[in-house]
Amino acid sequence: MKYINEFRDGKLARELAAAIAAEVRHDRMYRLMEFCGGHTHAISRYGLRDLVPDNIQFIHGPGCPVCVLPIGRIDSAIELARDHGVILCSYGDTLRVPASERMSLLRAKADGADIRMVYSSTDALEVARANPQREVVFFAIGFETTTPPTAVALQMAQAAGLHNFSVFCNHVLTPAAMEAILTAPETDDGGGVPLDGFIGPSHVSTVIGSRPYEPVAEKFYKPIVISGFEPLDVLQSVLMLLRRINRGEAGVENQFTRAVTREGNRKAQAVVAKAMEMRDAFEWRGLGQVAHSALRIRDEFGAFDAERKFDLPYRSVPDHKACECAAILRGVKAPQDCKVFGTACTPDNPLGSCMVSAEGACAAHYTYGRLEVERDRGQAVAAGA
Repeated sequence: MKYINEFRDGKLARELAAAIAAEVRHDRMYRLMEFCGGHTHAISRYGLRDLVPDNIQFIHGPGCPVCVLPIGRIDSAIELARDHGVILCSYGDTLRVPASERMSLLRAKADGADIRMVYSSTDALEVARANPQREVVFFAIGFETTTPPTAVALQMAQAAGLHNFSVFCNHVLTPAAMEAILTAPETDDGGGVPLDGFIGPSHVSTVIGSRPYEPVAEKFYKPIVISGFEPLDVLQSVLMLLRRINRGEAGVENQFTRAVTREGNRKAQAVVAKAMEMRDAFEWRGLGQVAHSALRIRDEFGAFDAERKFDLPYRSVPDHKACECAAILRGVKAPQDCKVFGTACTPDNPLGSCMVSAEGACAAHYTYGRLEVERDRGQAVAAGA
């Protein structure tokens, strides 16, 4: 299959791994954050850690839209469905994210709230058309990738005069999150981690292009390589990062040239700009309040803004004490560092958002990474024998 099979070629993978090994300097560590959860899964699924030297450390980033949504936002969505009697529509993973008191949208649905899974924003519009006597709210989440469809739904609702439809907007912005990670104090418990470069997101970059990362790379003097999701994409991106790090260069490079340009998708950007504008600040799980890191609905579309229509105040809620999602999203801890990982917290019974989403770091490690842990334990036992 074009653009898939040729990026999973074993011979080319071994050649890239050899080039990486030749580029590595053995007197230092290379700490590379894969921002996007899709890259986390690719690294675990294809065993890419086994193909690179031990002094290359992959650090999980916050690039999972379900994972970074704070508990307070889930609580607000549950409040909309239970207390305001709306039909709440959202994507499937969002329904399972634990909120306050182990409640979730799925459990609220079991208690009688009218909560429906949809595959797109236009599905939510169809629900509104089919139920003219009910208020329908689309619980919109995601990075820049899923923002244009939400903006289109707002414009379609306005054009059709569909005033029983509104959007609870929770769209967040990637470059601001990168800056927040790099600004955090480098500590082992409360802040951030030292990073040498970023493996930049794929799908987000098809929309915004590579240009928005340039100020981040320049300000913090860190290289960013935008990477595709296939294993050869990731390996080539690692090699590109190593070369920049070894030369002492920052800047932005685009490995994913088959889909990403510097300017991005200008039509999609224009659609978003028409319906949405920057928020002053937004709370992220793991990062706290981040300035200019999310979008809100413009006044021109205020009639379709659920936060205004239902006077929905935001209340910040602390994470569950047993859950380490916040530290994992910052890269401070790995999934296996969490005491409840794989025991009290599993994909079937998640305590935190990182175990819920298909792009979550804990879900990736639970599915693929436990084999690495068992291998490392076996090697340790054999070395001590």
